Amino acid sequence: MLLNPAADAPRTPSLARQTLAEFVGTAALLCAVIGSGIMAERLSAGNMGVALLANTLATVFALYVLIEVLGPISGAHFNPVVTLVMWSKNPETRAGRVQAASLFIAAQLLGAVAGAWLAHAMFDMSVLQLSTKVRSGGGQWLAEAVATAGLILVVLRAPAAKAPALVACYIGAAYWFTASTSFANPAAVLGRMLSDSFAGITPASAPGFVLAQAAGAFAGVALHRALGAQQVSTGS
Repeated sequence: MLLNPAADAPRTPSLARQTLAEFVGTAALLCAVIGSGIMAERLSAGNMGVALLANTLATVFALYVLIEVLGPISGAHFNPVVTLVMWSKNPETRAGRVQAASLFIAAQLLGAVAGAWLAHAMFDMSVLQLSTKVRSGGGQWLAEAVATAGLILVVLRAPAAKAPALVACYIGAAYWFTASTSFANPAAVLGRMLSDSFAGITPASAPGFVLAQAAGAFAGVALHRALGAQQVSTGS
């Protein structure tokens, strides 16, 4: 019997499945961020440091798992900025990927909203909310630019097998070394804008964060290019 090599080769998931993975992953990520913030705030007895630590750990663990599980399907972007950067990497295929990028971003934004609403429902809170937590000012915007630049640099330079751990670890660290607690994601801004909880951000503060994230993405890409091609390890 002759074997057909093509039949055994892994198939690229359909665009519909990739889009679904981006929706589910972003929804789960925002549910983890907001839900853990609500739980942490309730259990920390007003200790903001403990609440932030709990929120950080839940986000890191959830992000790592989601990238590992959904990465093989869609690449696990969960972030419009990451999608746009990855879309722009290959000019020769850029035109053919406009539809995919548009669907990914739409799925991410819808997923962020769904994740926020799911977190509220689980904690018996009003599903429809708007945050009143002000996050504004030069330091916050600079922090978001730094957080996003670092994230893009890690995404572009991390070895594929290590990317889930490196991305999760970077976000966990950036929760603590940035003044903004490292949103680094326009979809996260949208979801957190719709939650008047520990992780929230008021709608008036959202545009500044998104603009800072865009600037940070450009800086991250520029730094990646300035560092040059990555060296491939031959191993032993």
